[in-house]
Amino acid sequence: MPIVPAYAAPAAGALLEPSSVELRELGAHDVLIDVRFTGLCHTDIHLTRDEWGPGMYPMVPGHEIAGIVAAVGSEVTAHQVGDRVGVGCLVDSCGECERCLAGQEQQCLRGATDTYNAIGRDGRVTYGGYAKQVVVTEAFVLRIPDALPLDVAAPLLCAGITTYSPLQRWNAGPGKKVAVVGLGGVGHMAVKIAHAMGAEITVLSQTLGKREDGLRLGAADYRATSDAATFTELAGRFDLILSTVSAPIDLGAYLGLLHAEGTMVMVGIPDEPLPLHAFSLIAGNRALAGSMIGGIAETQEMLDFCAEHGLGAEIETVAATDINDSYTRMLRSDVRYRFVLDASTI
Repeated sequence: MPIVPAYAAPAAGALLEPSSVELRELGAHDVLIDVRFTGLCHTDIHLTRDEWGPGMYPMVPGHEIAGIVAAVGSEVTAHQVGDRVGVGCLVDSCGECERCLAGQEQQCLRGATDTYNAIGRDGRVTYGGYAKQVVVTEAFVLRIPDALPLDVAAPLLCAGITTYSPLQRWNAGPGKKVAVVGLGGVGHMAVKIAHAMGAEITVLSQTLGKREDGLRLGAADYRATSDAATFTELAGRFDLILSTVSAPIDLGAYLGLLHAEGTMVMVGIPDEPLPLHAFSLIAGNRALAGSMIGGIAETQEMLDFCAEHGLGAEIETVAATDINDSYTRMLRSDVRYRFVLDASTI
C-alpha cells in the first residue's frame, strides 16, 4: 500500500508533527487526489484534542481538501486525471437508506463515514487532508469549477456548505432580513453567500472590531452584541438568524430579534448546553433549529453557486510547520478569516 507524507497528532492534545499515511490501494471506484490545499477548521482542534471523542491516533486531520486527480479506478466515470476536485467532511455512506436516497448523506441512518477519525466500511481508519495525497470513493469527490482558485475553494468544503445549506433551506433571498452571529471562518462565508442570494444582512458580533470587513463582505449593518441597546433596537427585525459561534449565547435574547414565525439556526456548537425558556419560542411562533453541512449534491450546488458569484474564502496560507501556531491563533480568533495549509510544504 502506498505511504505518503502527512502531519498528524500522535496523541490527544499533542502538537501535530511530521508523519505518514498508508493509503488504501486504489479500488475500482476510487480516486487518488494530489492534495494542493487543505483548510484548517476549528473542528480539527476539537478532534485532535479529543474534546468530542473518541479520538483515534495518530490522527491526520483535514476535511476541506482541494486538489488534482492523480489516478482513477477502473470503473470511475465522474472524474479523470487532471481534474480539479474537492473533498469535504464525508467520504462514504451506505447509499441505500432513506436519508442517503434523499441526498442527505451526512445524515446516513447507518452512519456516514467522516473524512478522518472514523472507521470506513472497509474497516480501515480514515485520514484527512493534512497529507500529500488522499484516496476517496468517486461519489464523494466534488468538482471544483475553474473559476474558483483551489486555495480559496478549500474552506468552502466545510465553511461554505455549512452556511449555504441553511440559507437555502430557510429561503434567504430578496426581501429577507438575515442576521449572522459571529464574523469568523464560518460567519464570513455566511455573509458572502447570503448577500449573493439577495438577502439584507446584519452581522451581530461582540464588538465592532470587524465592522469594516463585515460591510465589505456584504453586510448592510453591523452591531455589537456587547451593547444592550442592540437587542432593543433590533427586536423583531429578522426572518432568519444564523449563529456561527462556539461561545455561549443567550438564546432568549437572540430569539427576541426574530419577527413572527422567524427561525434561528445553530451551525456553531457552543461548548456547553444553553438554557432556553419555551416562551421565547411560543411568543411569535418562532423556531430554533440546527443544521450540519449538506449532502454531496447540495455541496456541488454550493461550489457552482460560489463560482458563479465569485465567492471564495478570505484566507491566510500557511506552511505545515505553522499548523500548531495556526491552531493557537485560531483559538485567539487571530485570523481573517480562514487558514489554508499549502500541502506542498508537507
